[in-house]
Amino acid sequence: MKVIDLNKLIINFNLEVIAGEKGVANQSITSEEIYRPGLEFTGFYDFLPKDRIHILGKQEMTYLLSLKVNDQQERLNKYFELNPPCVIITRNLPVTDFFIRAANEHNITVLRTKEITTNFITALYSFFQKELAIEQAIHGVCVNVFGVGIIIRGESGIGKSEVALSLIERGHRLVSDDLIVLRKIGPTALIGTHNGMNHEFLSLRGIGFVNVPRLYGAGSIQSETKINLDICLLPWEKGTYYDAVGLDERSSNYLGTNIPLIELPIRPGRDIGSLIEVAAKNWRLQQQGYNALEDFYKRFDEEKK
Repeated sequence: MKVIDLNKLIINFNLEVIAGEKGVANQSITSEEIYRPGLEFTGFYDFLPKDRIHILGKQEMTYLLSLKVNDQQERLNKYFELNPPCVIITRNLPVTDFFIRAANEHNITVLRTKEITTNFITALYSFFQKELAIEQAIHGVCVNVFGVGIIIRGESGIGKSEVALSLIERGHRLVSDDLIVLRKIGPTALIGTHNGMNHEFLSLRGIGFVNVPRLYGAGSIQSETKINLDICLLPWEKGTYYDAVGLDERSSNYLGTNIPLIELPIRPGRDIGSLIEVAAKNWRLQQQGYNALEDFYKRFDEEKK
């Protein structure tokens, strides 16, 4: 199970620690779900989720402060006794001395942000999805071509990095070379990224490592991309039939997500960079509802008439 250290969350969102500072180092997050306690402050505690970050916005804090002091203290004590993993207060809302004292007594970390509740929850949920996403590492190169995220695979030495270099020289972007980290975000989205160590670098046989943004500028790389196509480079084998019409639709499965697969045979004279550009443009057209094979058949049928 993946976890996020609470300290990483504090640094990433520039959160202020207002209570329970001693527990920060030992606290971790395991769920991407977020909870806004409301019924708890009315005295109902039966279904409080204890594995989620709790968010207190203007609505919750206004109601809490509207209670009589005795009722407020009683419900805060019972709430903190249930041991929520962490409480975050939005809008830089003020808290009472008793709120801080009760949180410290129960060793509950309370954080605060200046962001409004809706914006903060959206950013926090997106952060959790990426950090807690299931991952798979594969060998290959990941590039973004015309806004289309592409995995380039093939046996060692077939020329994946060289193809990536030709695409970079045409203005496209490198995401990762040699090792691609795939993350599943939500039910179907697949994100390709690097592992940190190989970010910005391209390994070329005979030359060695090159720093891509140092050679081609900051626009030649990006940190991650949604994966739309899986392209496998294959050695050209004489006598083997290769689909040149588009009838053979294949897909690869990564982390339960199907990605369209294109197999490109390699031989001298074939401009693989141009073929990958065409594949990216063709995929975009298909997403808009256009299919070149169907258009060809339609013209063929009309010609027969």
